[in-house]
Order: sequence, then structure tokens, then C-alpha cells
Amino acid sequence: MKSLFDEATANEVKGRLGKLGPDSQRQWGKMTAAQTLAHCAISMQWAVGDTVPDSGPLPARLVGRVIKPLVLRNDSPLRRNSPTSKSLIVLDEKDLGTERARLYGLVERFATGGGEVCTKCPHPFFGPLKPQEWAILMYKHLDHHLRQFGV
Repeated sequence: MKSLFDEATANEVKGRLGKLGPDSQRQWGKMTAAQTLAHCAISMQWAVGDTVPDSGPLPARLVGRVIKPLVLRNDSPLRRNSPTSKSLIVLDEKDLGTERARLYGLVERFATGGGEVCTKCPHPFFGPLKPQEWAILMYKHLDHHLRQFGV
């Protein structure tokens, strides 16, 4: 299973980040490439414990705990237009280069830090995650959005 703790997988993600450009067209969703990178950086900040997400609404948390094993069981990509936490929605304009550098740094920090850098806080939708589960989920999330822009 692909995980950001795997050096080759982390390098693949960083390489794909470099291919995302201002002319990259989204295949679904509403955010621009720069907004999407900011969105991904916020989720990575959750994973490394830089920020603590608000708990999601109870119905969502219950659903999240039920589908967590389904999401984390194999390398199947996340579905298009999957719902997202309101705190991850980026509406203001962002600079692609700035957001790419920020996300690249967070991926590098997470990948090289391993389980030691993982937050102990629960995910707002999936609930408590072990470090390896965070690494799989963060890969899947990044892959989802890179595929969204064809990279």
C-alpha cells in the first residue's frame, strides 16, 4: 500500500507537485490549482500536528469511522467530488509557487520524520489514526488532488 513514509512514494508526490502549473486544468471540483495546494497543505498541517482540526459533526464522525477501513484497505484512489471539511475549503486567491513550496516542505517533513511527527489528535472525519494510517491517507489525499489536475 502506498504511504508517504515510503521514500519512493514521497519522491513521486514531490515530482508530481513540480508538474502542476498555473495552466493545469481541473477535471472536477471548484478550487484552482493554487487553492488546492493550500487545501492539501492544511491537511498536512493536521497530520504533523501544526494545527488541530475542529471535530466534525457527529453524524459525519460516525460515518467516517465506518468507512475508514474501506478507504485505508487498498490503493484505490479517493472518489471524485468527495465531501471535505469546511475548514479545508480555500476560497481566497493563492500563489501557486508559494503554496507548492509550503506543501513540498510539509511532505518532506512528514516523510522524513516518520511516525514521530504524526499528530496524536484524531482526524475530524475518520477519528483516531495510527501513524501508518495517516501516511496512507495523506498519500491518497495528495494523489486525489494531483489526479484532479492531471499530474
